Amino acid sequence: MSRTLSTLISASIAALAMLPAVAHLQELPAAAVPASTAALDYRMNERIVQVPAGDGGVTLETTVFQPNGAGPFPLIVINHGKDSGRPSLQPRDRFYHMASAFVKRGYAVMVPMRQGFSKSGGRYRDHGCDMTANGYTQAKDIRSTLDYARQQSWIDAERMVVAGQSYGGLATIALGTENLPGVRGLINFAGGLRDDSDRCAWRSQLVAAFGEYGAKATLPSLWMYGQNDSLFGPELAGRMHASYAQAGGRGRLVEFPSFKRDAHGMLASRDGEKVWLEDTERFLKEIGMPTAVVVDVAAPPSQPRTDFASFDDVDAVPFLSEHGRRAYREYLTKMTPRAFAVSPSGGWTWAEEGEDPEGRALATCSAKSRDPCRLYSVDDYVVWTDGRLEQAEKAAATASTEPVPGATPATAVSEPTTSVGSTTVR
Repeated sequence: MSRTLSTLISASIAALAMLPAVAHLQELPAAAVPASTAALDYRMNERIVQVPAGDGGVTLETTVFQPNGAGPFPLIVINHGKDSGRPSLQPRDRFYHMASAFVKRGYAVMVPMRQGFSKSGGRYRDHGCDMTANGYTQAKDIRSTLDYARQQSWIDAERMVVAGQSYGGLATIALGTENLPGVRGLINFAGGLRDDSDRCAWRSQLVAAFGEYGAKATLPSLWMYGQNDSLFGPELAGRMHASYAQAGGRGRLVEFPSFKRDAHGMLASRDGEKVWLEDTERFLKEIGMPTAVVVDVAAPPSQPRTDFASFDDVDAVPFLSEHGRRAYREYLTKMTPRAFAVSPSGGWTWAEEGEDPEGRALATCSAKSRDPCRLYSVDDYVVWTDGRLEQAEKAAATASTEPVPGATPATAVSEPTTSVGSTTVR
């Protein structure tokens, strides 16, 4: 992934507005509302473990999902890309949608954050334009994750597969040059690393790197790249795969059609499964890995649809200034899944794509607004209920609990005004 451009994973975008008087539209990358703030998903037994990596007590922050029971389960290790900016500020990756699909098929899933990323120990090592070395260095932490997995009684150490997206895809293919007991195949989703500085010809360096990996490859692989990938388009993807295959690597390239605004974010999208699942299942069958759905993962609770207003009725959205209504019109053009939240003081937020847009919208809105925020719409429907009705119900409940003579009255607590500089946050 690009080191110098803004993060190009289009799978999620959030926008924020504060005071109507000074409101402005600000689009933020997904990292603005970190995935790591999400509650652990009990439906898939999500937990975080610390995986030893190398010497010196370094550990890797690793997310684990698995079915109920003691196993042993087949394993997929999914490897993340690199956002622009400091790796230590990159949030914990979960690959939630892909992880869910594999847990349903009876797999355990491990998502390690490599050294220097998120809350993992160690430091990030950058070899500049030496893309071959970059891939090998990142592959070491994947190897450490596999070594840890083999020691776990709940892992079937003879049935493992490794996948990676973007920089994680490059590292996954680099890993394939090693002897990997129990690993049956590799999956490369839009693998590569981009460098927009003037110091090197990164495209040709990537082609050369994949050529070296292909000459030493020991495992079959699946490669998936989209027609509108903003980082590694069809021409470059074809060159990288050809270099790998001509050097002796076994890999099938799938070039899928354009996906939303940018195919590079396909794996993070709820809708991405429609793209990657069929070819991935075919590959898994070829290497003797299970594909049948054997676990029933309960669907996450959904927001109930209401009849408050039509989804595209901009004037019906409560509390918004004209600027906020312009923002809602823009929200109507955003990708699903999406969510729009408002506060009584006129604040608003939307979140688009990625993991849990509803939770991200509420979290961002609540962090910036004094008043409680609520969801107004989700995807293509309205979830808002008339606040006046709720107030009436609350008043009725209060009236039904009149103080008993002689009882101590409840204490009213007034909410203080919170200020940022000289601007009141509403």
